[in-house]
Amino acid sequence: LQVLLIFAKEDNQSDGFWWACDRAGYRCNIARTPESALECFLDKHQEIIVIDHRNSRYFDAEDICRSIRATKPSEHTVILAVVPRTSADQEETSVLPLLNAGFDRQFMENSSITACYNELVQIEHGEVRSQFKLRACNAVFTALDHCQEAIEITSEDHVIQYVNPAFERMMGYHKGELIGKELTELPKSDKNCVDLLDTINTFIKKGKEWQGVYYARRKSGDSIQQHVKITPVIGQGGKIRHFVSLKRLNCTNENNKQLYKSHRDEKYTGENSQPESHSFKGKNRRKDSIDVKSITSQSSDAPSLQTRRYSSMARIHSMTIEAPITKVINIINAAQENSPITVAEALDRVLEILRTTELYSPQLGTKDEDPHTSDLVGGLMTDGLRRLSGNEYVFSKNMNLSHSHLSVPNTINDVPPCIAQLLDNEESWDFNIFELEAVTNKRPLVYLGLKVFARFGVSEFLNCSEATLRAWLQVIEANYHSSNSYHNSTHAADVLHATAFFLGKEKVKGSLDHLDEVAALIAATIHDVDHPGRTNSFLCNAGSELAVLYNDTAVLESHHTALAFQLTIKDSKCNIFKNLDRNHYRTLRQAIIDMVLATEMTKHFEHVNKFVNSINKPMASEETSSHNEGSDCDCTASIKNFPDNQTLIKRMMIKCADVANPCRPLELCIEWAGRISEEYFAQTDEEKRQGLPVVMPVFDRNTCSIPKSQISFIDYFITDMFDAWDAFAHLPVLMQHLANNYKHWKTLDELKCKSLRLPSENNN
Repeated sequence: LQVLLIFAKEDNQSDGFWWACDRAGYRCNIARTPESALECFLDKHQEIIVIDHRNSRYFDAEDICRSIRATKPSEHTVILAVVPRTSADQEETSVLPLLNAGFDRQFMENSSITACYNELVQIEHGEVRSQFKLRACNAVFTALDHCQEAIEITSEDHVIQYVNPAFERMMGYHKGELIGKELTELPKSDKNCVDLLDTINTFIKKGKEWQGVYYARRKSGDSIQQHVKITPVIGQGGKIRHFVSLKRLNCTNENNKQLYKSHRDEKYTGENSQPESHSFKGKNRRKDSIDVKSITSQSSDAPSLQTRRYSSMARIHSMTIEAPITKVINIINAAQENSPITVAEALDRVLEILRTTELYSPQLGTKDEDPHTSDLVGGLMTDGLRRLSGNEYVFSKNMNLSHSHLSVPNTINDVPPCIAQLLDNEESWDFNIFELEAVTNKRPLVYLGLKVFARFGVSEFLNCSEATLRAWLQVIEANYHSSNSYHNSTHAADVLHATAFFLGKEKVKGSLDHLDEVAALIAATIHDVDHPGRTNSFLCNAGSELAVLYNDTAVLESHHTALAFQLTIKDSKCNIFKNLDRNHYRTLRQAIIDMVLATEMTKHFEHVNKFVNSINKPMASEETSSHNEGSDCDCTASIKNFPDNQTLIKRMMIKCADVANPCRPLELCIEWAGRISEEYFAQTDEEKRQGLPVVMPVFDRNTCSIPKSQISFIDYFITDMFDAWDAFAHLPVLMQHLANNYKHWKTLDELKCKSLRLPSENNN
C-alpha cells in the first residue's frame, strides 16, 4: 500500500503519519507543494492521500484535492483531510465542504502515532479494499465484453442491467435498446412449453440455479434455441440481488446453425482477425492436427529448427498409445465431432476431468469447512508434510524377530470353558470382542483365529498342521502392541471376525474361491501387525526409519505385510506356507498384500468408486433385466469369470471390516470410539512435545468433541462405502446399527456433549 502525505511544513502531525506508515508497512512519500504533490501522485498512484487542511497560509487543501480528483487514477484513491482540533465550546463544522471538494474522510488533528496508525489501518480495511474490488470490476467487465458466451445480468426485479457484445450479436439488439427494460417487455418465442417460465421462476426465486434449453426471439422475429444457465446472486441482507444468465446457441436447427456460422465468420474476418493461415481454428478444432510451419514466426532465421519441430509434432500425432484411458479419450473426441455444441462442450469438461491424476478423490464442498472432517481427511488420507526432521520416531518396543520363547497355546478343543462358551457365538455380528479380550488376558486373536480358521478349512488348504497354525497365530499376536489403545490384537481379532462374517454371506461366498477366503482371513489377521499407534502422516513428518524405507508411501501398510511374511518364513515351526507349491504361494501372497494395502486410506475413494462402477451398477442392471424377463439372475457366476472383480470385492470386504466399528452394537461402537480417540489424543500430545506438525488439531484431549469426530467419520468415509457393500452383500443388521449409532452421536452433539455418553448414562 502506498501513502502520499501533503504537508507544507514538517511537524508532529506529519511525523505521526510518517511513523504510522512505517509501523503498518506502507510505502510513504511526502510532498511540500501542490505541484510536487500532483506530480508525485501521477507517478506513484498512491491508494491513500493525507492532506494538511489545518492552515491555508501555505496552500489551499481543497484546491489540491480538486486537482487530484480531476485526474483519472484518483477514482480509486482515498483522500483524507487533517483538520484542526475544535475546543469544547466551539461548534463542530460540517463535513459537506470537504466532501464536495473530493475528500473521503476527515481526521481531527492528533499527532499520536497510534491514532494515525489506527486511522490508516481502518481506511485500508474499509475504503481501500472496496476500491480494490471496484478496480477488479473493470477487469471483470472487460472479460465479459470479450467473452464468446452471451451474458445478461438483471436486477432482482428482472430489469436488464448489463448485456455483453456476444448477447447483442446473438439477439440482434443494441445494448441501449435493452438496458433498463424489464424482461417482460421483450417479445417471447411461442415455441417454449406453457409452464417453462413458471418452472424457471420457481427455481431461481429459491436461490437455485436453473439450466436447460429455451427458445428466445431475436429482434428480427426469428426464434433461436439456446442452452441457458441462470444463476441467482445473493447480495446484501442475504437476499437475491441479481440474476446472471449465460446463453449459448443450441446448434440443432438451421436458424441456429446459420447464426452460429455468421458469429464465427465475424470472429475470424473482423479487423483484428488472424491471417488466412490461422483459419484452421474455425474448422475442425478437435480432430485436425496443427501445421506447425503455419504458426511459426515468418521471420525466423532457423528453418532447420522449424523442420525438427514439425517432424516431432508429426511423430506425436502418429503415435498409437493403447492405454485404456487414451482409448476412452479418443472415443469421446470422435463423439464430439457430430454432437450439438452443448454436448460437445459438456464432453470437453469430461475430458478435463479424465486428464486429472486424482480421478477418485472427491472435491470437498461444505464438508471441508468442518474442522473435524478436514482433520480426519488430512490425517488419514495424506502422508504428512514430507518435511525433513531431526526427530526420528522410534517404536515403543524394540522388535526383534525372534519368537522361540513363545509357548504353544492349547488347541481349540482344549480351551477353557469360559472362552469356549464365548466362541460359540462368534458367527453372530453382535459377538462381543471385548469380553473375549478380557477372558484371554488380551490375547483374543489366537483363540478367535483357531476357531475361525478351523471353520473355513485354512489348515487343509495350506496343507499345514494345526500346531503350525497355532504357532503362527501366536507369533503374529505377540507382534501387536498391547500398549496401543486401539491398534492392538483386539482390533485385529475384530477385523478377522468381521471378515469371517462377510465371507459367510451368500453373495460374497458365491463370488470368491477358497484361495480368496484364505487370503482374506490371513490379511485380516496381519493387517496392522507391529502398528506403532501413530498415523502414516506422523511417521513421515517425524522422518521415521519406516517412512524413509517406504518413501513416505503406504508406510505402515507396507510394513505390516513385509513384517508378517518375515515372521512367517523365518521359522519352520510357524511357516504356514511351507507346504504350498510356488505358484499357489505367489498367488496367495499377492492377494494378501493387495488386501492389506487396500486398508491404506489415501485410495479409499478409488476403491469405493471402482466397486460401485464395476460391481454394484452392473449387478443392478443384470437384476433389472432378469426381473423384466422373468428369469433368475446369477450375478455371482459372472463375477467369478472376472478376477479383477474378485479383487475389488476382497478389497472392499477388508476395508469395511477394518472400519466396521460404527456398524457394531452401540456399546461396542462407543468403546471403539473411545479407544481410537485416545490413540489420536496421544499422537497429538507427542507431536506437540516433539515440535512436529499437528496432523489432526481437533484431536486435542482438552477440547475435542468425540461425537463430532464420529459424525464426520461416518458422513465422510462410512455411509457411502457401507451403502455400496450392503447393496452387494445384504447386511440389514449392520445398517440398522449404523443408523442407531449415528443417531446417538447426533444427540450428544446437539446437546453440546463432547464425551462418549450423556452424564446420566455414565452414572448408570
